[in-house]
Amino acid sequence: MRLLNKTAIITGGASGIGEASASLFASEGAKLVIADISEENIARVVSHLRDQGIEAFGVNCNVSEESDVKRLISLAVEQYGKIDILFNNAGAILPKKLEDTTGEEWDHLFHVNVRSMFLTAKYVIDHLKYNKGTIINMASMTGVAGQQNNPAYSASKGAVIALTKALAIDLAPFEVRVNAICPAGVQTPLLESWLKQQKDPKEASVAQDRSHMLRRTASPLEIAKVALFLASDDSSFITGEHIVVDGGATLGYGKGAKAEWNLITTLT
Repeated sequence: MRLLNKTAIITGGASGIGEASASLFASEGAKLVIADISEENIARVVSHLRDQGIEAFGVNCNVSEESDVKRLISLAVEQYGKIDILFNNAGAILPKKLEDTTGEEWDHLFHVNVRSMFLTAKYVIDHLKYNKGTIINMASMTGVAGQQNNPAYSASKGAVIALTKALAIDLAPFEVRVNAICPAGVQTPLLESWLKQQKDPKEASVAQDRSHMLRRTASPLEIAKVALFLASDDSSFITGEHIVVDGGATLGYGKGAKAEWNLITTLT
């Protein structure tokens, strides 16, 4: 098993990609710390894992709050004695034109998407140095290619990619690897909720699928498999990378799928 006796913290770990990653990491032998803002989802996921005989516990945590993050790291070390993997998966979206975005909305998004990773990395680094661990940051293809009517989110994910590369440089002497994942559309509750808010949810869902060259939206498990690769020794010589997992969506920016992206962003 690729993560046998490894301890992994997964933020946003009680739904979507985080939940899928928790189950996948556990199947490979990891002990889990599920950090999430939803107590209800934490209870559901942790109960499901424990029913399978998996070592797991949950922490209700606002990852943009320093005191919550310090408590998260402290509880993880107290429970398992070490931390090997940090998967910074928690995040938020803000599909709006820049001129319609308030300063408060911008700041909130950067707190959730960027400040959270600063805090978790800051308080876990010493533990990862000791164990030659790894950090995985959830970025986005929009941080690489940009996206129409989504500048705040794109900017926050671009910041995540830059932070990933800078941390990889600083932590390489300690054999701590830092990488980012850049998905396009993923079938998560967050995306489903957004699609339901559109004028024509069915048309928006079709456009979402067609925005990828593979003509479908990724499942959370498909992204979780990339996280597992980056968390394991299978990627032992990879650091400072942002792995684009987008079904060819960025290729489509210059081809037919671009029209679908434009359709998605005008269906609000």
